[in-house]
Amino acid sequence: MYFNEAFNLMKTGTPVKLPSWGGYWCWDNEKKTIMMHCKEKDSDTGKAVLDIRETQRVEYTLENLLSPDWIVATSENCPVLGGEATFSFSDAIRYLKRGMRLARKGWNGKDQYIEIAHNITYVAPNRLTREVCHDAIGRDAIAFHGTSGVQMGWLASQADMLAEDWTFAEKEEE
Repeated sequence: MYFNEAFNLMKTGTPVKLPSWGGYWCWDNEKKTIMMHCKEKDSDTGKAVLDIRETQRVEYTLENLLSPDWIVATSENCPVLGGEATFSFSDAIRYLKRGMRLARKGWNGKDQYIEIAHNITYVAPNRLTREVCHDAIGRDAIAFHGTSGVQMGWLASQADMLAEDWTFAEKEEE
């Protein structure tokens, strides 16, 4: 749904969110404003509840307002309410390009995920190191981290592309 419909729902007490969000937005009748509920680590201020007028990421907030993908936040689809955020492959590609690590709930192996690999090189049979470079993608590729190791140049299956169960994979400690 578009934001105008989401906003009307908020005014009736219904929390709303975008599919990939861990938190939600709701209307505060006393303050006459939208309150953003999120994990403290994801907040601009370190608080779990933030008045929309306090956001430090105005461009990001405005982009969210323009999204046609608003949904009702529930205990099933919202991590702050005890659920899990999932999203489509098109959203997954956007997040992948932003440097996020992603997985599908439908994948069989534990701890499997994909991420963008940068500055790819390989060792040729003559033992010279070659830099990978492609006119369209440069030196990047999608890396699949699976149960057998890392597969460079992962390709999505039809099931992966049509799935709505994409999630954020946990980042390992670096």
